[in-house]
Amino acid sequence: MMGQTMTVDRLAQLRGAPVFDSAGDKIGKVEEIFYDYESNQPEWIGLGTGFFGTKRVLVPVRDASIAGDGVSVPYSKDVVKDAPDVDGDEISPETERELYAHYSGGDADAPTGREGTVTRHEEELQVGKQSVEAGQARLRKWVETESVDVDVDLKRETARVTREKIDEPVSDADIGEDELKVPLRAEQPVVAKQTVAKERIGLEKDVETEKQTVSDEVRKERVDVEGGEDS
Repeated sequence: MMGQTMTVDRLAQLRGAPVFDSAGDKIGKVEEIFYDYESNQPEWIGLGTGFFGTKRVLVPVRDASIAGDGVSVPYSKDVVKDAPDVDGDEISPETERELYAHYSGGDADAPTGREGTVTRHEEELQVGKQSVEAGQARLRKWVETESVDVDVDLKRETARVTREKIDEPVSDADIGEDELKVPLRAEQPVVAKQTVAKERIGLEKDVETEKQTVSDEVRKERVDVEGGEDS
């Protein structure tokens, strides 16, 4: 029988959860759940495994228990591997007896009155994520020309006549023409340009997280019992 924690709803929530053997090693995951015809209760767990090739492996629900986020069964990996194979979505009474006999060490103690079991499937919504380009950020540089006015002070030499009175006799002085030249200098602006780095500009990306709700429809198989009682 199922333990108190292994309820029907809890078992349904464990689809895809890992299954561990008696040594605590993972031997597969919950892939299918087989229900009894009469009671509509889960009877067998179908393992999705890569350990046993393409063989379909079943373990009884009555011996399974919750183990953290998975399911634990009291059997070794070899015992599970050697269980009778199951074809199709229904288990015949003969196959079910063989399964119970295998897991009970040869003593077929399957509950009486069963005429086989069927497996009930449900679709589950699997939502994934993919990265797509949602836009583009561009950093562009161009050249702009502007007029710049700079004031500069320029010096210029000018000539000024000075007169100094003297009154003294001179000898051998010729009276005649004479000329004095004095060079006058002036400053002129000299313009030169140099390139100076003023600012470093770059682009950085930030990640924003937003929550979206994905809605779809999923199908569930239901089991109706005709000619008997559904407990």
